[in-house]
Amino acid sequence: MLTVGSAASYYGVAVMGQFPWSALVDSSLLLSIHLEKKETFMGMLDGKVAIVTGSGHGIGRGHAMELAKHGAKVVINDLGGSVTGEGSGRAADETVALIAERGGEATPNYANVTDHDACGELVQQAIDTYGRLDIVVNNAGIVRDAAIWNMPVADFDAVMGVHVRGTWSMCHHAAVYFRAQAKAGEKLNGRIINTTSGAGLGGNFGQTNYATAKAAIAGLTLTLAQELAAIGVTTNCIGPAGLTRITATMPGAGEAFEPDDIAEDDFHPMDPGNSSPLVAWLASDQAAYVNGQVIRALYDQIIWMQGWRERVTIASGNKKWDATKLGARMSAEVFQTAPTGIKFLQA
Repeated sequence: MLTVGSAASYYGVAVMGQFPWSALVDSSLLLSIHLEKKETFMGMLDGKVAIVTGSGHGIGRGHAMELAKHGAKVVINDLGGSVTGEGSGRAADETVALIAERGGEATPNYANVTDHDACGELVQQAIDTYGRLDIVVNNAGIVRDAAIWNMPVADFDAVMGVHVRGTWSMCHHAAVYFRAQAKAGEKLNGRIINTTSGAGLGGNFGQTNYATAKAAIAGLTLTLAQELAAIGVTTNCIGPAGLTRITATMPGAGEAFEPDDIAEDDFHPMDPGNSSPLVAWLASDQAAYVNGQVIRALYDQIIWMQGWRERVTIASGNKKWDATKLGARMSAEVFQTAPTGIKFLQA
């Protein structure tokens, strides 16, 4: 029976010295195979430690499994509640077990990310358990959908609390640690990877809480990218998709499934794990040049988003604007819904 270790175990590559040599006819052949595979299957995240919030199910589970696949040790955070944020459980244990079955290393955490101090304890758990922290993936989220006239303020606050407050608290405590390491002279390749969505980037009916939260996370990402770049930490934002427990609440969406329900080599357009290779790459040293970006991963596509930008500019000619005259210029020059006729540039 052969034993395997770290990232190599995900690919079935055995570690030298742990083969049942007596069962082999030609050990020199095996040695050549091992030497050929050793470099090929070196984990791109070997030696790194990650936290993934909301990784008991769905997209977060996919991220955690992918990070472990490439060699990272992962703290699996999940409150274990419902998609609306009620209750608690031990969903994190399921993801830990899946990673362990594949030869990876993970440990559970059941904290509620709306608790600022608990987020600090989560960061410290990673450091105490594995000796360091390199990667924070903020994925935890809930939904409480309703049109704004039907939405209780408690539902707005609850969604904002998990998405915005939870993401901010995790980033705060991670940044405190990263900054202390940098001040102590350590060269960092730290990573923070946040999560937005199509609702946050383009709006969605019935989600004034969720869309607002996801838009806020994009803004938080842009600011953190500026604040942390000097100490060797990048901050980026992904926009994933998948048929998760949250997606399944939408009429006609279908039944949710987990990323581990899909075979390693199979493809499903709504696999919750489809965005996870992008997360693993952003977490790696290869992506050190990528900072302050929003990247969506939908189906088989990776989409680099272009954010708010100046589209059309008009000027008053160093005079105060006259509201009664704005209409003509806005329709003709800004929104271009009215003809302007021929205009000549002054010589």
